[in-house]
Amino acid sequence: MVTLHEIMSVEVVTVSPDASLRDVAELLADRHISGVPVVANGCVLGVVSATDLLEFDAVGRGVPRERPEQIEWASWPDSETWVEGEEAPSTYFASMWDNAGADVGARLRESQSAEWDVLEEHAASEVMTRSLCCLSPDTGVPDAAEYMLRAGVHRILVTRGERLVGMVTTTDIVKAVSQYGLGG
Repeated sequence: MVTLHEIMSVEVVTVSPDASLRDVAELLADRHISGVPVVANGCVLGVVSATDLLEFDAVGRGVPRERPEQIEWASWPDSETWVEGEEAPSTYFASMWDNAGADVGARLRESQSAEWDVLEEHAASEVMTRSLCCLSPDTGVPDAAEYMLRAGVHRILVTRGERLVGMVTTTDIVKAVSQYGLGG
């Protein structure tokens, strides 16, 4: 029987609990991975996945809606009273956010954008999934696949005792099935 020991990745990329979400997002993108264990003092505390980052973003603050110097709508001249040569009413909206018309990807590449600041201000420990899905290196691939399916996860931490020794992803399972077949 093929075991997790035979298919696991042993060079596991990890982050610390205080890593900024910006750093985690960059790491996931740079390494083309969808999640990383959060480790402190050799102990796995949780996992941050791309889904965790998306969920954080979905409930986050998003685009700034007002600025301290924002004027009241009622005091802004309507289009009928606007005099050509004066500041256009659209300037009001453009001043709320200098790069409001920019592509989201372009805004995220700028370190001063609103989204970027939010990612920098929050840590991995705030969004990580704390319930760990761990199996022994001696676990058979079919058993691991069934466990992943039941748990609804895309990665299994492979541990020996309390120590992280590797990781197996759904891609590793598919490769194993392709290489070794479906037999146990």
